[in-house]
Amino acid sequence: MKLFYLIIAGLLFLCGCQTTDCDRCALCDACAKDAAPVASPPVASSADKVQPLKVGDRAGSATIRNVQGEPINLATLYAKGPTILIFYRGGWCPYCNTHLMDMVQAEPKLVAMEYQVLAVSPDRPEALKESIDKNAFSYQLLSDSDMALSKSFGLAFKVDDPTLAKLTSFNIDLEKASGKDHHLLPVPAVYIIDTKGIVCFVHWDADYTKRLPANQLLEAARRIAAR
Repeated sequence: MKLFYLIIAGLLFLCGCQTTDCDRCALCDACAKDAAPVASPPVASSADKVQPLKVGDRAGSATIRNVQGEPINLATLYAKGPTILIFYRGGWCPYCNTHLMDMVQAEPKLVAMEYQVLAVSPDRPEALKESIDKNAFSYQLLSDSDMALSKSFGLAFKVDDPTLAKLTSFNIDLEKASGKDHHLLPVPAVYIIDTKGIVCFVHWDADYTKRLPANQLLEAARRIAAR
């Protein structure tokens, strides 16, 4: 049976998407003994070539910034409680905003299960504040403008010149949004991470129009919390 799931996971990975969760953890006590830090893969040349962290891996960490511009080491947040970690492209992306609003509806139920919800993008803190003022997000938005956290999760990819030109034609300025000229974005993803910093669930898709529905996240969160 385990071989079957490994084969399915491999096929999903080749397709550029994956949804998996751990079938053995009581918030991953067993996984914590096995997990070792995973070396960050190089920045991918396109979204379909990323190599995201998998279930059972030790979650990536980096010093990122909150909406006030204050530095936060994500590892310290993991220790505060099981974490729903959402990676999104930025406040300029309508698909991201729709997904984040969907998560707003799910947050009270997640909080009731003692999860904390964090959403991370390359947006600089000032851009995060604009998103919060516009959409009234109830959970923390965090700035990974250097893309250090996205790189540590294996989600970072380089936006090619034709795509950059297309974004520019829609008045989307990645350099203004992040305050950096790296032209990197994360593949949208959702992780559930336990207090030991171990990945218990992951969903990602190289197609940015496809996102994890809130009801599926709630189902996974309940399953993991019940262990």
